[in-house]
Amino acid sequence: MIYVSLVMAFIVAILITPLVKRLAFRIGAVDAPNYRKVHSRIMPRLGGLAIFIAFLVGLAILRPLPDGDNSYVMPIAIILGATIIVLTGMLDDVFEISAKSKLIGQLIAAFIIVFVGDIQIHFINLPFGVKLEFGLLSIPFTIIWIVGITNAINLIDGLDGLAAGVSTIALVTLSCMAFILGDMFVVATAAILACSTIGFLFHNFYPAKIFMGDTGALFLGFMISVLSLLGFKGVTMFSFIVPVIMLGVPISDTFFAIVRRFRNKQKWTAPDKSHLHHCLIGLGFSHRQTVLLIYGIATLFGLAAITISVAKLWGAIFLIAVILVLIELFVEVIGLAGKNYRPLINLAKLFNK
Repeated sequence: MIYVSLVMAFIVAILITPLVKRLAFRIGAVDAPNYRKVHSRIMPRLGGLAIFIAFLVGLAILRPLPDGDNSYVMPIAIILGATIIVLTGMLDDVFEISAKSKLIGQLIAAFIIVFVGDIQIHFINLPFGVKLEFGLLSIPFTIIWIVGITNAINLIDGLDGLAAGVSTIALVTLSCMAFILGDMFVVATAAILACSTIGFLFHNFYPAKIFMGDTGALFLGFMISVLSLLGFKGVTMFSFIVPVIMLGVPISDTFFAIVRRFRNKQKWTAPDKSHLHHCLIGLGFSHRQTVLLIYGIATLFGLAAITISVAKLWGAIFLIAVILVLIELFVEVIGLAGKNYRPLINLAKLFNK
């Protein structure tokens, strides 16, 4: 039955996206070009609605349930929270609502996950037998994680097929990780969402016929954040680090965007044209090459996450350290945090002298 649900989610996404495209033009959910955009003509957005509908069809066929009593409550909470997120994204795609309004929608969805679905990170087992209890901080910590990852996917949605492809890679990685941990609910749910997104990519990859818009970017970010909580909550520190590494592209882009804006004395929410994809295009890569390059980086992050999950303690520590150094070097070389931000390169030059 799982194969039927995966195939149906894929096919529904392919078939329904053109209908959503027509709807987007009819209700005014379009994206006009400006100085920050790379497209030069009016494009329909709202494509995330096609992903959402295909995902619901796949879920309806398979009806995956987690283990435990009242197992139906969690899936209902996830679907309800996702619906709030999709409606928030649709409102922004049509009316371009304020950042504060979008945040309210995200917080409502996050609260549903925490209080209705009872999904929280209560503790993390640190190395050498130390247990870190979050206590009352488990609720705000979980909400910050959900809202943060939801917006991280939205921030990388700047090129045709970029956010959809990176999200698909993260979902496939998440499904593999959940399979290793034996959580078949996360395996099935992540796989269905990945197939829905791949179906949409047929219309969204360069040159795109439709954008996913905030409807899709917020929905994918929200689902990835929630599924990663389900797959890794209440376990070891490295199991917590795994989803962070798995989402290395959007998290790094978001983190260094904040660093960049802080250094430039801008608001952390201020838009700019210095995200990862902008930097790579500025270095001379074409639109398609940039997207494929970021796909490759996201895949490497996914493979690193899987490797760390099965590695021994010191091996995991060494690999994490290497990844952090490589990220920092990459960021400094392409200027992701600003052209004059080069602490590691400057330190290396100092030692060479």
